[in-house]
Amino acid sequence: MASDLSPLQVWLLAARPKTLPAAAASTIVGSAVAYYDGAFHWGAALACLLGALLLQIGANLANDVFDYYRGADAPGRLGPLRVTQSGLLTPRQVLTGMWLTFGLAALLGTYLILRAGWPVLAIGLASIVAAVAYTGGPFPFGYYGLGDAVVFLFFGPVAVCGTYFVQAGRVSALALWASLPMGFLITAILVVNNLRDIASDRAAGKRTLAVRLGALGARWEYAICLAAAYLTAPLIWAMGLTNGMSLLSWLSLPLAFSLLRAIWRLEGRPLNQVLAGTGQLTLWYGVFFSIGVLLSG
Repeated sequence: MASDLSPLQVWLLAARPKTLPAAAASTIVGSAVAYYDGAFHWGAALACLLGALLLQIGANLANDVFDYYRGADAPGRLGPLRVTQSGLLTPRQVLTGMWLTFGLAALLGTYLILRAGWPVLAIGLASIVAAVAYTGGPFPFGYYGLGDAVVFLFFGPVAVCGTYFVQAGRVSALALWASLPMGFLITAILVVNNLRDIASDRAAGKRTLAVRLGALGARWEYAICLAAAYLTAPLIWAMGLTNGMSLLSWLSLPLAFSLLRAIWRLEGRPLNQVLAGTGQLTLWYGVFFSIGVLLSG
């Protein structure tokens, strides 16, 4: 029972650790491309990885408390337990945890600013603002169907190219193109989440893109995101940015096909299986793609 959880277990529940591997995948890809270009730096790569994890935890805490304030988390919620709505933590506790987490991310960002300059400050501030503004603030863009585009931007180009930039001091064509499949796959995670919650989000006035498109449209969006991710790898090869080893990312295709079949068959709470599977797919794609890039060198 939730009431039997220890304080540590409650905070782990709030942090939603199952979301973290997907958040790490983009920085892994960015560092792999930096290594391929002879610009890899252990300290910067580690700081980016830890910073990405902290930003994801901070975003999870922000969504937990701000969705509670806006009444989006009904008692019959289909997704993972929310600690604010369930009463395991007070809104003030969650907000405090959120700002402490973002503060730790900012400390890591200070090191990256000293290494790579003031553009990193702009990236870091924008990332924190986006994490909070997804469900908080005067214009929570997640409530207006803009979440998919923002997630694509920050988990794709910003995360991969930002990781590359703090190591290389520039952004290469390969870094930019390698960021696209990560953006597509992490957007697909959000699509599953919003597909599962269409009914409750509609009732709460949360007009996600899934609510606007309907269940059928959301399923097609998911399929398009996965297809775009897998088509990017051969395109990168065709442009001569890497050799055919980048197609190692296709080793994750069996899982992708399994998830595509499941998303057309499942609805409601069983979609949590697809949600978790898409997170795993993002990590495996990123790892296999990174290995392919490293072997291309």
